[in-house]
Amino acid sequence: MDRQPGLSVRIKLALSYAGVIMLTGALMIAVVWVFLLRYVPRVVYLPEDVPGSRGGRPIPTQWELWEAFAPRAAQALGCLLILGLIGGWLLAGRMLAPLNRIRNATRQAAGGSLSHRIQLEGRKDEFRELADAFDTMLVQLEAQVAEQQRFAANASHELRTPLAITQTLLDVARNDPDHDNGELVDRLHLVNSRAIDLTEALLLLSRADRRSFTPEHVDLSLVAEEATETLLPLAEQRDVTLQTSGDQTPTNGSPALLQQLVTNLVHNAIVHNLPERGTVWVTTRQRPEAVVLTVENTGDKLTPQLVTTLTEPFQRGSQRVRTDHGGVGLGLAIVKSITKAHDGTLTLAPRPAGGLRVTVVLPAAP
Repeated sequence: MDRQPGLSVRIKLALSYAGVIMLTGALMIAVVWVFLLRYVPRVVYLPEDVPGSRGGRPIPTQWELWEAFAPRAAQALGCLLILGLIGGWLLAGRMLAPLNRIRNATRQAAGGSLSHRIQLEGRKDEFRELADAFDTMLVQLEAQVAEQQRFAANASHELRTPLAITQTLLDVARNDPDHDNGELVDRLHLVNSRAIDLTEALLLLSRADRRSFTPEHVDLSLVAEEATETLLPLAEQRDVTLQTSGDQTPTNGSPALLQQLVTNLVHNAIVHNLPERGTVWVTTRQRPEAVVLTVENTGDKLTPQLVTTLTEPFQRGSQRVRTDHGGVGLGLAIVKSITKAHDGTLTLAPRPAGGLRVTVVLPAAP
């Protein structure tokens, strides 16, 4: 925004300090006039035999005293003005020094340098609270920018794979006119479906990050039941048993996003499971001020180090995942974003017997 040039804050503070000092001096002079000079008579004549009467001339009157006092008062006010301006200028510069450091850090951040920190020393006050808040903001911005850059690189890599496969298939078909087009169409359809799934997942992840939804009343237990019913054929195909239990868990949020959250959790629990006779437990619980969704599954034993990376985009916790439901590596990343968009918390923990326990805590509906 373009603004007209004006006085700096330092000059304004210096003028304010000098004005306060001048006003204080003027009040002191007024006090002297009101409480001292007004009691001196204007004209006084004394008998000539009184010592000091100077031949019948009056003693110093109110006006004579004022004539003697006024120049000295003006000189004192002038000195106060000069001292006020100089002292105010120095004091304002000392007080505004932290603000200058914050301003310089802001300009560096605006120029793209997010690694700079103010680190303002000294005891806690308003400027130091502002500097600490600004440093915290820079840390978060730097982390978000790094995450976005990493996400963009991973997304580009993931999208390049199906495009490269499509290009290869088309080149093979062009160089071999007698090749079976039916097989080519099937493979292109599979590759294209994967690209579409990845694109939709990226769009859903972006929507959850922007919180572009209107909160509605949602019963999380009903959402969990619907998700398990939808994925029951997949569970039967993989010989996985689905078990659901729990109480009514009312919350506020986006029904579509919460449906996607539960679906992703149950889907991951099914595909990352034992080769046969695996089990998935879906449980909902009601707390005084929160609702809890827990999804557990049997499977391989996971290390805590691996579990901490599962919510990162394009991370897959198990290599034993069939290609027809391998996913795009965004399932838990989407769950994390949806949980954050609903002001909830997401916790992942390995089960001692193998598998994973995922707990989502959301605020309860009032």
